[in-house]
Amino acid sequence: MSDRIDQQGSTKPAGWHGVSWDASKDSAPLPGSGAQSQGDSVLTRFLGGSPVAVFTRLAVMSLVTGALLIWLDIQPWQIFHALERFVQRIWLMGFDAIREIGSYVLAGAVIVVPVWLLLRLMNMRAR
Repeated sequence: MSDRIDQQGSTKPAGWHGVSWDASKDSAPLPGSGAQSQGDSVLTRFLGGSPVAVFTRLAVMSLVTGALLIWLDIQPWQIFHALERFVQRIWLMGFDAIREIGSYVLAGAVIVVPVWLLLRLMNMRAR
């Protein structure tokens, strides 16, 4: 096995690239720095991270959400039927639908806005 001598004079096995602790030598940007490396694919930029990381986050969030829905005794097919009934009711109500949509938006905002705020705060803390 052939060895090579690096710039510091230490001997390393051929093919060894090692890990550099000097950030100035690394070409990849730090996570959360907002900088894009040249090697980022369109898919990675679209997803907001590596596909494996995004898939993992979605799987964990789906598990937590599914557990909550099951705990509340809500089945997935019930959600689709409720959505279908919602669209039918809006269609049949005509102009009263605007008032009804407003109440749905407010009811949803009670859940969505705090969750969004919590996620934003957690994201800011991670930076």
